Amino acid sequence: MDLSTKYLGLNLAHPIMPGASPLVDDLDTVKRLEDAGAAAITMHSLYEEQITREQQGMVYHMELTDHGSAEALSYFPRADEYRLGPHQYLEQIRLIKQAVTVPVIASLNGTTAEGWLDYARTIQQAGADALELNVYHVAADAQESGDAVERRLFDVVKAVKASVTIPVAVKLSPFYSSVANVAARLDGLGANGLVLFNRFYQPDINLEELSVESSLSLSTSADLLLRLRWLAVLHGRVKGSLAVTGGVHTPADALKAVMAGASGVQVVSALLKHGPAHIKTLVDGVRLWLEQHEYESLEQARGSLSLERSPNPAAFERAQYMRLLQTFKF
Repeated sequence: MDLSTKYLGLNLAHPIMPGASPLVDDLDTVKRLEDAGAAAITMHSLYEEQITREQQGMVYHMELTDHGSAEALSYFPRADEYRLGPHQYLEQIRLIKQAVTVPVIASLNGTTAEGWLDYARTIQQAGADALELNVYHVAADAQESGDAVERRLFDVVKAVKASVTIPVAVKLSPFYSSVANVAARLDGLGANGLVLFNRFYQPDINLEELSVESSLSLSTSADLLLRLRWLAVLHGRVKGSLAVTGGVHTPADALKAVMAGASGVQVVSALLKHGPAHIKTLVDGVRLWLEQHEYESLEQARGSLSLERSPNPAAFERAQYMRLLQTFKF
């Protein structure tokens, strides 16, 4: 069974790879991921704040001005709390490249098109085969328009594309007013791929302590559904590769993502639960299902249930929503 795929212009044995996570901080774990069959290694992000702190001696945009306070700095991790500092991150890229034969995809996480993006070129020089941009921004400013939020994203992508020659993927949020339009514009700017979707970690309220608490929960297969919709909508409408991240726990989840249009399938929560060997479980399960259903290759299945090829395209749009609500019985 031919499971090969092309993601970000990289030829992969199959689409399944670890997504951005702390698993890459340990070289032994990285080797175990490759031994289990990982098609590529995706590194966790190097943050804008780490780079600008190193460049300027403080967190970017958090200088102690008349409108700032020392307390504000405490909201960010201390330098020693980041898993890898900027120099260690580059060294980890080099070490991983020496340790594995599969492609290595580095990651940058930030919100502005400032000088920190020059690090993209340094990441390429360290040996990364591709770069994932995670523009993680919570648009909490009521004075900032949706157009301005999108413009920031486009400026970041333009700056990175102008500075590197390796493929660049953009990890998107699902909260843009028009995901399809944002995707098309990124495609026009030369983004080599889109990763659907970033997971925004939600704060909780502790009623006993009367405090706001940060929480991190692992995904479930239910999280995949939103991603399936937009994979299916975007397949065939953008030139770049599509990848899914969030909600892939079983071979069936991976197959659904591929049939919706994914060329890359990133897995994190399932690996944190079950360990690196779960990669092999997913790959073997995908292969078995395709063989049992008489497919000749994974490529034959890719996009087969996307919006442009689905026997029920209305399921991805408004009509099915209306029908389901009107016919639901309890």
